[in-house]
Amino acid sequence: MRNLDVKYRNIEVVPLSGACGAEIGGVDLSKMISQSVFSEIRQALLEWHVVFFRDQRLSSEALKNFAGGFGELEVHTILKGLEGHPEILEVVTDAEDEHVYAEGWHADVTYQERPTMGAVLYAKEVPELGGDTLFSNQYMAYEALSFGMRRLLSGLNAVHSSKYVYGDRQSEMDLKDEYLQVSRTDAQGAESIHPVICTHPETARQSLFVNDHYTIRFEGMTETESQPLLQYLLSHATRPEFTCRFRWERHSIAFWDNRCVLHNPIADYQGYRRLMHRVVIRGDIPSR
Repeated sequence: MRNLDVKYRNIEVVPLSGACGAEIGGVDLSKMISQSVFSEIRQALLEWHVVFFRDQRLSSEALKNFAGGFGELEVHTILKGLEGHPEILEVVTDAEDEHVYAEGWHADVTYQERPTMGAVLYAKEVPELGGDTLFSNQYMAYEALSFGMRRLLSGLNAVHSSKYVYGDRQSEMDLKDEYLQVSRTDAQGAESIHPVICTHPETARQSLFVNDHYTIRFEGMTETESQPLLQYLLSHATRPEFTCRFRWERHSIAFWDNRCVLHNPIADYQGYRRLMHRVVIRGDIPSR
């Protein structure tokens, strides 16, 4: 792997697209990592918004240790974690499942007051073909808007809710009650309000902050009134020129900045099993 930037002295960083995404080499995440390596991985994450690692053989403890180097780990408030490791969420689609887990463009748990800072996803089992994940740069989505649209959105807040993902959407019918650590009624009741345009707490860059799973309307408007503008923004946010695509292999890792990217697991592997372990890092309250 060829290092394209001399500012990385302890890791190798190779971008995957012009918009976002870089593959990192030269590091074994199963071993103790120095602070200088953690710092360079964080730097690469801030620069490329999602970073990837190949051929990492991680125990549950090693996975948590790596993610925990970037902040406090968070237990999912709705779904059950792995037995003995509540911070690890098992993301599984079985071969007989009709729907792919969490398909569609989204950021994670934005119905929370503090959405996650970032997520680390580790591939335990992958299909022979398919199952790639797309990522979309929401800095670019914001910067591609007209100045007039930016002014319009600068004062808007949006309501983010869990009610559809854990409720009536057909794509979630494979989510069995035994996966939940709360009742389905409680699972549908989480809601928060966030700015439509957010400022990243580390880079101070502005990004679009809406997503198809959880953003249901603008504050002060009905869902019906919100739909024309919201649907435009959701479509705009995932334009091809903002994206990169990652092809999974067993023991690969994706680590994305949930504050400025959307992700989409592609639903093209029905009939195959896909098993991932996911840990997330506690985030801040989004602000303008």
